[in-house]
Amino acid sequence: MGHRTTGFYAKRLGLIAGTALASAVGMPAMAQSAPADQASPPPATAPAEAEPSAIVVTGFRQSLQAALNLKKASASAVDAIVSEDIAKFPDQNLAESLQRISGVAITRDGGEGREITVRGLGSQFTVTRLNGLPAQATSSANDSANRDRSFDFNVFASELFKSLVVHKTAEANLDEGSLGAVVDLNTGHPLGAKTGLTGLVSASGSWNTLSGNVGPRLAGLLNWKNDDGTLGINASVAYSQGITEELGNNTGRWAQAPFNSVTTGGVTTPCFSGSSYVHSSACDQASLSFHPRFPRYGIITHDRQRLGLTGAIEWQPDDATHLEIDGLFSRFHEDRTEEWAEVLFRSNEKGIDVVNPTYDSKGNMVSGTFNNAYQRDEHYHQIQNSTFYQINAHLTHDLTDRLKVDILTGASKSVLAIPMATSIMLDDRTAQGYSYNYANMKSPVLSFGTSVTDPANFQLAEIRDTPSDTNNTFRTFKTDFEWKTTDSLTLKLGGFYREFGFNTWGGTRSTLVCPSTPGKDLVLGTITCSSNSVTNNGFPINSSMVDTVNLGNAGQPAGTTSTFIVANLPATTAYTNLYNRTLLPDSSNIRSVREADSGFYLQGDWKTHGLGMDITLNGGVRYAHTAQSSTGLQNGTTNVTVHRGYDDWLPSANLNFFPRHDIILRLAVAKVMTRPSLGNLTPGGSVDSFNYGVSYGNPQLDPYRAVNYDAAVEWYFAPQSLLSVAFFHKDVSSFPTATVTQGTFASTGLPISLLANGSPAAQNPEGRVWTITSIGNGAGAKLNGVELGLQTPLRFLPGPLKNLGVIANATFTNSNATYNVSGPGTSVNANGTITLPASTVTSTFFGLSKTTWNATLYYDKGPFEGRVSYSYRGPYNDQNSGTGNIFEGYGAYASLDAALRYSINKRMEISVDATNLLDRYINHWTDAATQRAYEYQHTGRSIIFGARYKL
Repeated sequence: MGHRTTGFYAKRLGLIAGTALASAVGMPAMAQSAPADQASPPPATAPAEAEPSAIVVTGFRQSLQAALNLKKASASAVDAIVSEDIAKFPDQNLAESLQRISGVAITRDGGEGREITVRGLGSQFTVTRLNGLPAQATSSANDSANRDRSFDFNVFASELFKSLVVHKTAEANLDEGSLGAVVDLNTGHPLGAKTGLTGLVSASGSWNTLSGNVGPRLAGLLNWKNDDGTLGINASVAYSQGITEELGNNTGRWAQAPFNSVTTGGVTTPCFSGSSYVHSSACDQASLSFHPRFPRYGIITHDRQRLGLTGAIEWQPDDATHLEIDGLFSRFHEDRTEEWAEVLFRSNEKGIDVVNPTYDSKGNMVSGTFNNAYQRDEHYHQIQNSTFYQINAHLTHDLTDRLKVDILTGASKSVLAIPMATSIMLDDRTAQGYSYNYANMKSPVLSFGTSVTDPANFQLAEIRDTPSDTNNTFRTFKTDFEWKTTDSLTLKLGGFYREFGFNTWGGTRSTLVCPSTPGKDLVLGTITCSSNSVTNNGFPINSSMVDTVNLGNAGQPAGTTSTFIVANLPATTAYTNLYNRTLLPDSSNIRSVREADSGFYLQGDWKTHGLGMDITLNGGVRYAHTAQSSTGLQNGTTNVTVHRGYDDWLPSANLNFFPRHDIILRLAVAKVMTRPSLGNLTPGGSVDSFNYGVSYGNPQLDPYRAVNYDAAVEWYFAPQSLLSVAFFHKDVSSFPTATVTQGTFASTGLPISLLANGSPAAQNPEGRVWTITSIGNGAGAKLNGVELGLQTPLRFLPGPLKNLGVIANATFTNSNATYNVSGPGTSVNANGTITLPASTVTSTFFGLSKTTWNATLYYDKGPFEGRVSYSYRGPYNDQNSGTGNIFEGYGAYASLDAALRYSINKRMEISVDATNLLDRYINHWTDAATQRAYEYQHTGRSIIFGARYKL
């Protein structure tokens, strides 16, 4: 770090733009000070044109110019977002900011951006670095912990960061592991501030329109730099708390299954004779149509707290030596509760009678009335604590005028602890007159025929508690040498060693109150359980053991039951002595992976003049050796570790032409790789006994490997302005794919002890055909796309309107990949089961939206600053589904945000921000062809009022 900004760019950009970049990115020469922002300057023979001296940019415009400077100076294709000041990031969430970059789309959890995709490739294909070090941040979403290589951006407070940089093309000196992009998150640097003691504090309150909660958001910074500018120290802190709600409906997918009987027009047709299925047109149509597995409306509440701390010591005794030590701590705490009223069709259809069903042209039973329905009210509570620690040291030293060494080392740890994941189920298994109507898939009518507010109708039937822990660690050491052999050629040689560790553990206290499995009864009082009775399935409850839920605005139409009871968790967990039950290991969630990555790279940065223009070439090769060990439980009992290793040679080249000082033509080609998904590397298998599924891992999986081709034209036609177009093609040669078969549970050889207490399979392991999934090294895939970008102030407009500006981009992507799936069944077996045939389907990459675009209109003049931003992400397939549905995915989503700031004086600023102004519902569906409803929920708008004061 501590590079002196010299040569072509310092001359061309002039003192003003250079100062803007230095202050915005945090210190002089951030472009070479850390791997995050490495750049190769254009040749010194290019014309040196300074920005017009009359244009002095500050505030938001300054941050835009700094980001463009960084993009322009880079040898490879990068995009950046730079904070105009510490604790003043342009969005409330890092993921929300990243989506402003062309080619970047985000996934959301509870109304917040969580993970990103870049150019159509999911988050597991993106490497994320903090202050130059690869890192992993882990949280839980949709009550499921992240046990993969995906990076969860919601763990961190955005106020802690100074810049985000997205590397879209590879360089030999960039860390390997990405098919999509390398994302750098950079905190502030002490020597980038003013001399002496400086600081600021900011405070705001965030109000959510659904929850009605006002949560605090606080940040502060202290920075000290000595008079000589050789030593600096800083520390920052950020804290926020807020409550949001998700309101809407959920089906848990749709499925095919035979019912007990079907009544149409007053005529009842039995579907079973004893245990044998009886074919008839009425029963076959009902059995082979799809119905929701557990249709429900409910409320999900997120109570989130974030605490972030950073600290840095920076020492630059002379122009030749620079040392910086950085530390980062983050804690993300969430209390998540879910309250649902549902009917549990799943695996209980054989006891339910259907009356007057109706069907649509897509094979769905879209409405009907159901007697002897398995009615359930569910209350779920999860506590998650995600903590992240990192410390690193970065030393650069000029050994001679032409040779310098760069040493970076550090360690990080991410721990996700879920000490509580508790559900209490209240059941009425003989409910009469329940009806649903999914004529409107997004907003169905769900109506209970018996009271769901009377405790006398329910029994406490099932308890679950599944605590877990997930740990990720990184240790990195790397050394780079840079030798400026001539004014035109710079050689770089570096070596690295990196250790990555992942382990996860899960436990369970789950059980049925009255299971049919002997020896697993929950002993309490004098209750007698009978496996032959559906009326005696749990403990009787009273009003002191329940809470009443009023649904609120969940988008439900008239006729929907909107008030219901759920278990009071403190009362019912104490009554069942839940937390004193023995915590048993959950073998499906016990596994680990250890990786030791080592290698070196050689890279040359060359600049010349030819064909009447300046030319730069950045090219080299990176070698990486991966030593991997995967540990898991085989057959649920035997701990097995599998060792393997593999090597990758990864050449890359970035060729840039400068036909004019303001135009850059870029060409790039690189061989890239991403290591296999962590969840797929376990040598054992996992059992989903609620959905009759078994999944086997494969520790011999090869990495994802691809060759990327890129071409771009960038025109910097005015200050703070850019018009660009980029084309990209990814030729993926290896792509792990799943193989799906069906069979009995006995055919898997797994012990029945793996089946979760309280699951349908635990009561009847062979009650349905099992879907058995394994994963292997599959065929390749291809991805193509184009990015368009425009950024410019609107100076040609008259009067105050000339202070407006526009930032807009759009990405259009297409791809094809082959997936193994299980499609819908076409007949009912004699025992009432339905076989789901296996097939292959060609589709887009999971997580790829064919169209994404973003647009921001901003105003920046004097004390007033304002922005309005609109983001759109098109529909996409997300993952393989189950129960005969081919894929799951999401409909198009759009968000509108706005921000207003007013500077009272040089020290004091007040602001108001609004996020998710459109309050669009998230449309999650199952089955790509029919798009059956899965989830349809919204989270409300958030308004943030705040103030900042510079000390």
